Amino acid sequence: MPTLTTHTLAVASFLQDAETFAGREDQNSPYAGLREKAKEAFSVMGIPGRKQEEWKYLDLSPIANTEFRNAGAAFDFVLGPSDAESYRLAGKEALLLVLENGKLNTHASPMERIPAGIRIGTLSTLGHEALVTEHLFRHAAVEGEPFVAMNTMLSHDPLILLVEPKAEIKTPIQLAFVAVAGADPLAVTARVLVVAGEGSECTVMESYHTYGEGAPSFTNAVTEVVISASARLHYTKVQVESGQAQHISYHKVNMARDSYQHLTTLTLGGALVRNNLHIRLDDQHINAYLNGLYVMNGSQVVDNHTLVDHAMPNCHSNELYKGIINDRAQGVFNGKIWVRQDAQKTNAYQSNKNLLLSNEASMNTKPQLEIFADDVKCSHGATTGQLDDEALFYLRARGIGEANARTLLNHAFAADVIEQVENDDIQQSLMHLLDTKLN
Repeated sequence: MPTLTTHTLAVASFLQDAETFAGREDQNSPYAGLREKAKEAFSVMGIPGRKQEEWKYLDLSPIANTEFRNAGAAFDFVLGPSDAESYRLAGKEALLLVLENGKLNTHASPMERIPAGIRIGTLSTLGHEALVTEHLFRHAAVEGEPFVAMNTMLSHDPLILLVEPKAEIKTPIQLAFVAVAGADPLAVTARVLVVAGEGSECTVMESYHTYGEGAPSFTNAVTEVVISASARLHYTKVQVESGQAQHISYHKVNMARDSYQHLTTLTLGGALVRNNLHIRLDDQHINAYLNGLYVMNGSQVVDNHTLVDHAMPNCHSNELYKGIINDRAQGVFNGKIWVRQDAQKTNAYQSNKNLLLSNEASMNTKPQLEIFADDVKCSHGATTGQLDDEALFYLRARGIGEANARTLLNHAFAADVIEQVENDDIQQSLMHLLDTKLN
């Protein structure tokens, strides 16, 4: 395993934090040895440098050169039920669970409202159930993924959602991850496992926020999702952290036969954001939709890396990512569709479209197809440009001011992604966030 960078302040700090977990796991536990394995992997890999192909457009020095205070497991909660409501994005009927500095805050979360058909808990309460031991820490591999390794060695009490077979959960579940800013730079480790049982249906949202004003924060989030046969999962990820936040996430999905997922990622906040999304279609007759929107200004940097792995035949995937980039902001999209040799009759589509609103804004886009099967229908494409002058002239000729005309065109461009979200309440909240950002 190659060394990616020399040890920095952050690497040394995170490895020291990992020492506090040493010896905690029972040697008979199904998780015994996983933390040590992750620590060994991270100590070799460190934090990636720009010489690494997968990280060439992302300068991670703001993370690497900062000595973070890890939130850890022992701290006093700050947020209460009234604070939680300010983070509600999934509608008034949704179950809103608050994870403060990565840890479930049961005081701010109405655990008594958990709907029938789904069990929600943490590693400390559900950790030895068969489904948990089968899937937790099993899908997001630490090999070659330094931030997954870091997350695994520092995870203290991951959140777990288990949807029972054939359960139709009508109530959306929102997981609001809130980094409580303080005097010192804060590192937050967020870990989630979602298992959708056979024939079930559920709507889940992850949202990321910052509470208060203070030093920069760094959120390292890993989500493992298992979609069983014939299950349907609607998933939304929203990032609206403060302008001082750094955010690295890894979202790994494994899909079984006849399953369906609709995954939307909306990135609006943060100084530096990297979204890694890996979707594996593990059996036949699977439908996967993967949509993303990033709206950036100032000196924001947002990097989206996606991989859709078609491992079996007769599956369909559709991917649409759009970006609006203003000021000196920098966008990155690296999307790969991988069609394995056995994956005949694959239909896979990928599109990345971007608007640059200033001369200093930049976008690096790299759509990729790797096809090892013969009987497939696959396409990909990328465009980067400016607002349509004719459309802008059309609106101005009808009495709309230039600023408002530009906002309308930007909204229409971005709304194409949000309108595909299937829950009306979530769609309305995302439209409101979009309008706020554009204005």
